[in-house]
Amino acid sequence: MTRKTAAPRLPTGAKARAPQVLAALETLYPDARTELDYRSPFELLVATVLSAQATDVSVNAATPALFARYPDAHALSTASPEDIEPYIRRIGLYRGKARNLAALARLLVERHGGEVPDDFAAVVALPGAGRKTANVVLSNAYGYPAIAVDTHVGRLARRLGLSTQTHPDKVEADLERLFPRGRWVFLHHALILHGRRVCAARRPLCGECVMRPFCPQVGVDLPAPGRPA
Repeated sequence: MTRKTAAPRLPTGAKARAPQVLAALETLYPDARTELDYRSPFELLVATVLSAQATDVSVNAATPALFARYPDAHALSTASPEDIEPYIRRIGLYRGKARNLAALARLLVERHGGEVPDDFAAVVALPGAGRKTANVVLSNAYGYPAIAVDTHVGRLARRLGLSTQTHPDKVEADLERLFPRGRWVFLHHALILHGRRVCAARRPLCGECVMRPFCPQVGVDLPAPGRPA
């Protein structure tokens, strides 16, 4: 008989802190949503693949021309990576992403009739799409409850004492244990916004953060005594 492995222990106080975090985020970002521009599951999938190690601003600047030329998977499946590159040249890692998009479109046509599947395993199997991409697409395009863990979500989960994990999949599992399923999609969007606007990686604005009274500030370099936070 195979023994189940126990889930890793959550940080001390995480269960008590989670409702405070959620309440603060709901006050700060009541309408939190993805900042990627899209009109269809296909456009969201492409934009999310492009957003890896790139800003949403740079992706949103590139996709209108890309989608005007290649509006769906059938159109994009006819393109070579070299055809795609000029449209995404200003996005980081654009050559690899162009290869992934060309291959991704072909597989969508061959396996799914050109439609983005509403199936986690099928999305993960697409070139350039991992667990985070699948969670973003399924939650935003199809309404599935999911937490997409990017660098912002992972950083804030640790700083707020909600997880000690560094691997995104394990951070995701910890957050799923702490927050109501119906708020998972909101949670990851709100954490991303807070990470961009307040809790930055290098210089978090702790003095301006409404969560400071209950945030353990894990890993934050606090200012020397006598200096403002």
